[in-house]
Amino acid sequence: MTTTTTTPMRGARIGARIAPDVLSAVKRAAEIEGRSVSDFIVAAAREAAERTIEKTQILQFSLADQERIADLLSQPAAPNEALARAYAAHKELIRDSR
Repeated sequence: MTTTTTTPMRGARIGARIAPDVLSAVKRAAEIEGRSVSDFIVAAAREAAERTIEKTQILQFSLADQERIADLLSQPAAPNEALARAYAAHKELIRDSR
């Protein structure tokens, strides 16, 4: 029987210059949370990245906009002439393929 061992994936490394007052604040915040500075920075960066990504993937509408969209969806416009022709052509195509 063969045994395989897995080694944990090493994390990527990044470097950044940080102003002394910012570093001081980060150190203090990490200390308050009982984390290392590195762990604190990684967690904060991840949260910021997720918020930024979420902003681009979620549309937010005002209540008035939501009501307008709901009204439009619940009362669709009557089909125009082009849609009626397309539907008839599709119906004919399906009938002919049977």
